Amino acid sequence: MKAAFIIFDQMTALDFIGFYDPLTRLKSMDFMPDFTWHICSFCDDVFDPQGLRFLHDQLKQPLNDFDLLVVPGGYGSRSLQHNEEFIAWLQTAESVPLKASVCSGSLLLGAAGFLHGKKATTHPKAYTELTRYCAEVVDQRIVDEGDVITARGVTASIDLGLYLVERLVGREARRGIARQMDYPYYPESTS
Repeated sequence: MKAAFIIFDQMTALDFIGFYDPLTRLKSMDFMPDFTWHICSFCDDVFDPQGLRFLHDQLKQPLNDFDLLVVPGGYGSRSLQHNEEFIAWLQTAESVPLKASVCSGSLLLGAAGFLHGKKATTHPKAYTELTRYCAEVVDQRIVDEGDVITARGVTASIDLGLYLVERLVGREARRGIARQMDYPYYPESTS
């Protein structure tokens, strides 16, 4: 499986790291040895609002060859949702079978047309903005619509990463990774 982890300037660091850590453990803990990923960006310089720098390994490359696309949120998403060039680049992921976002990353998935007719969630402060892109904004930690999964605000990124682990390889892998991360808060009721 090949994943595209999107980064953009003014993203929230924990939005990215929260899903990155559990998903990359699929490989490091041998739950999915063939799991690979690329850090994909549309711009050269990517910093979080506090100045933490992120480096990409793919710049402006089409996203259609991936199996999983994950988009973080952050202040930068507010303007990027209106950036036609960025959205056109994100739309190259149309054929990607599984797309996910955390926080206001759902605004980017929505602007790309991936939430049309679907339920979705985001940070509560972005609920109003999200209404233009989806059928219904849902006040849940994670919303799974089959080929698109959205998660609420910043810390929901860890839950999203673990949810994706479970969806890809099962509950025991999710439990094992959560234990290794010493993360006791992931709900056991998720099937």
